[in-house]
Parts: sequence; structure tokens; C-alpha cells
Amino acid sequence: MLLTVTGISLRRLSVLLLFSFLGIVTAEDPYRFLNWNVTYGDIYPLGVRQQGILINGQFPGPDIYCVTNDNLIINVHNTLREPFLISWNGIQQRRNSYQDGVWGTTCPIPPGKNFTYTLQVKDQIGSFFYFPSLSFHKAAGGFGGIRVLSRPQIPVPFPDPAGDYTILIGDWYKANYKVLKTILDRGKMLHFPDGILINGRGPNSASFTVEPGKTYRFRISNVGLQNTLNFRIQGHKMKLVEVEGTHTVQATYSSLDIHVGQSYSVLVTANRPAKDYYIAVSTRFGKQDLSTTGILHYSNSASLVSGRPPRGLRTPISWSLNQARSIRTNLSASGPRPNPQGSYHYGLINITRTIRLRNTAGQLNGKQRYAVNGVSFVQADTPLKLADYYKIGGVFRVGSISDYPSGGPMRLDTTVMGADFRAFVEIVLENHESIVQSWHLDGNSFFVVGMDGGLWRPTSRNQYNLRDAVSRCTTQVYPKSWTAIYIALDNVGMWNMRSEFWARQYLGQQFYLRVYSPIGSNRDEYPIPRNARLCGRAHGRSRLYP
Repeated sequence: MLLTVTGISLRRLSVLLLFSFLGIVTAEDPYRFLNWNVTYGDIYPLGVRQQGILINGQFPGPDIYCVTNDNLIINVHNTLREPFLISWNGIQQRRNSYQDGVWGTTCPIPPGKNFTYTLQVKDQIGSFFYFPSLSFHKAAGGFGGIRVLSRPQIPVPFPDPAGDYTILIGDWYKANYKVLKTILDRGKMLHFPDGILINGRGPNSASFTVEPGKTYRFRISNVGLQNTLNFRIQGHKMKLVEVEGTHTVQATYSSLDIHVGQSYSVLVTANRPAKDYYIAVSTRFGKQDLSTTGILHYSNSASLVSGRPPRGLRTPISWSLNQARSIRTNLSASGPRPNPQGSYHYGLINITRTIRLRNTAGQLNGKQRYAVNGVSFVQADTPLKLADYYKIGGVFRVGSISDYPSGGPMRLDTTVMGADFRAFVEIVLENHESIVQSWHLDGNSFFVVGMDGGLWRPTSRNQYNLRDAVSRCTTQVYPKSWTAIYIALDNVGMWNMRSEFWARQYLGQQFYLRVYSPIGSNRDEYPIPRNARLCGRAHGRSRLYP
């Protein structure tokens, strides 16, 4: 159920009282209320019965529709037989990492209980998604799309489309998520996924209807577990208009490589003869090839799809690398505010710190683990944000991961990297492995200023794009390659930096970035929500005072 509240009324007053209770105050912006019931349910995405995770009986879960600066009040009832959390990929949780929905910030919702998330999509637009963050639940569902529309007074650099579709693509296993989790817990590696889903469905099951001559927006997110996926529509071109909250230069593509955790928004015009066309999705750069199809259905279609779907791409890494470099910010377009996106001159800001992060794989005590700069992350018994707030010792140590790759053996730790509020940081992501890596940072977006094969060196900065690099929250690093990003750390909190290759994330390829302000002002960070669950060593503490 969705309810939007505006204006001054008794209902408005009750909403303000609710926000006073929760500790969030943004009274001038609208509120949207969602009530979600999380359950198990039978699903058959690849033709066999599986135990899925449903939201309000839906797989995938319902889309979230909102507008810049809206307050989202999402009451999540957990009727599973295990703890549960939802995280919000790309939603920045300005000054409010308590709501991020990962174990490092938020206590899980116990079975039979509920928790009300209070989010604000502050100064954001674009296409994102939510997902379950605990216990490998992502392999069972519980994910859905998020679309943040521009406010009516803010110009958008393209005409309103005739329709707006969410397309969630991802690789999928037939095995129960608990079986997959057990394999990982035993220190083993998962086999290659069994198939690809489009909006939770198998081949030729997902269909999108269009009217001849009209243009439609497709918001495509790779919500899968590990594989880069190539997306294409038979006989149609795609005009890229937005990537994870940034309006892009409107280049046209026949197909797009979408790496795991990424979101793209394209315009497609129904300008072909009236019939049905294949939507084709296939894996890239993997040990095996998987593919699936959906249907682009013209409303006056004279025939069904026929013939072979568009073939999967066999182009080399260099093709995908060049495509990634072609995705640039539209400098003249407005973002969430009326000023042009190009008014922020990130290339003229002095770098205050350089961090190099290298992903590695290895064995520890005979079990498979994955690491960043030689450290494989292990969960603490208490969410790190709560331990930080209450100054509980022995949970984590700031500086437990270094700024540069370690030459020593892999080790286990609850890794937290400290960073100063308002620092402007260069991070170089180094991938010496043969897989495509995908990195995501919660609470922030960053400028992807450069990527290339081989080793990064200081002279690599000479090829950086310091004018119109795309700003996003998830970026790929190609095999034996590097990617460089610039970040303005203007959001105080405890933020998860993780591999979106989900087995790697689960087995340690993540850490937390603690963006810290010594002032302790509510202007920099909201106080702990008064409805916050307190678990681990924070159990029983006062929500009002540390």
C-alpha cells in the first residue's frame, strides 16, 4: 500500500509526530508509506520448484516509485524463519547510515518482527534497486527496482516517455539459497549459475508491450550474483540517458554490457514493423555461456517472435572497455537540482589521499576466502555503526585495512578504514585476477575517471577524464586491469565497500569506510533512530544517549 501525504492536516501532524519519534525531520518534503510482508513462497523461474523470498507475495518485489527528496517510510514485516535485512543499492542515506540495511550498520529484523526504515532520497534522481543483504538471501529473491523521478520544476534532458519499465536481469541458481550458503560456509566454491532471469522469469516469459511510434524508458539493473550480462533488443537501438543517478551523454548502442550491481536507463523507440521482437540477455567473459530471452511486444503485432534470438557477443574485453569509456556525464543537463551537472568541476579539486585496493583470492585454514589488500572481512557480533556510536571497544579497529595492497599472507579481520569528512579521495581498484570484478560503495557516488589494462602507475593519471566522467555508485574492473575513481566524502557514516560478485562478498571481499566528523553535530549526521534495534553488545543501551 502506498500513501502520499502533503499539505497541513491532522494526518500531516501525525506524520510529523511519527518522524519525531524516529528522529528524522524533513517536514517540507512528501512522505510515501510502504508496508511490506516478507515471506517464503514457491517460485519456478527455471522450470523447477524453488523456495523463493517474496515481498507482498511478489517475486521480484514491488517497484518503489518516488520523487527527489521524498521521505520513504517502509515497514518491513519479517515472517521468515531467520533474520532478514534489506539494503538499498544506490540510495545514499544522507547523514543516516543507520538505515543502510547491511549488517555493519543495522541490526537484523528477527523472525516474526518488523522494522520501519526511514529513508530520504535527498538530492537524488535515477534508477536503482533494493535487495536482501544477509545469509545469501539474494539468491532467493527479495529484490526489486527503485525509480527516483525528478521534481516537476527540474528540466529533464529528454521528452517524457510513453512508458517506464523496470527490467531486472541476473544470473540464477536452481539450488536453494541455503544449499548455496552451506557450500560457501564449508569453504567451497559455487558452480557456474544455471540460467538467467528477466524480472524473475525464464526464457520468453517476460514481455513488455509498446505502442508503434512511441518511445519508452527501460531501467535495467543487473541484480545477479556474479556475471556481467549483455543486454540487447532485436532490431532496435538503445539511447542511454541515465546511469545510477547521472544523466549521460545520449549515445546510441546496439547492446550494453551491464556488470553485476549496475543500473542503466535507456530510451527505445518502437519504430520497426509491427511484430514481436526478442529481448536477449547473455553472459560475458565467463567460463560458460548462458542466455535467455524476453519479448518486446508491439500492441498491434502481426506475428510472434521467430528465428534465432540475437547472438551473444563474443567481442573481447577491449570492446567492453571502450564502451565503458564512452559513457560520460551530460554536463548541460540538470541533475536533482536545477543547476547543470557540469557545474561541479571535480577535475579541479586537489586530491587529499590516494587509496589502492587490490582484490585477491586464496585459502585460509583449508577454506576458500577472498580479500581486499590482504584482509578478508569477518562479521563482528555487533553492527559496527552501533559499536561506534556507543563507543564499544573490541568490535572493530579503525585502520585494520591499509591504504595499499599488503605483500603478506591473507588474514581475517573486521576491517574498517578511516576517512575524514569532506576529504576528496582517489581510489585505484586493482584487479590482477582473471575475473571481471565489480565494486560498490554505499552512501556515495563517485566519478569513474579512468580504467585500463595492466598495472596502474602514477603516470596513469595522464589518461584520466577530468571533465565529464560519469558519476555512479558501482563500477567494473576488467581482468588484469585497474579502474580509478574520485570521491568527495561528504556523507558522514559507516559505509560498506564490497564486491558485487556475491560469493566473494560473502567470503570476505568487503570492508567498511568510516567517514568521520569530530564535531558530532546533527548537521553532519542524524542521531541514532529511536526505533533502532539494538543487538549484540549494544543490546539494552539507551537510544537517546551513548
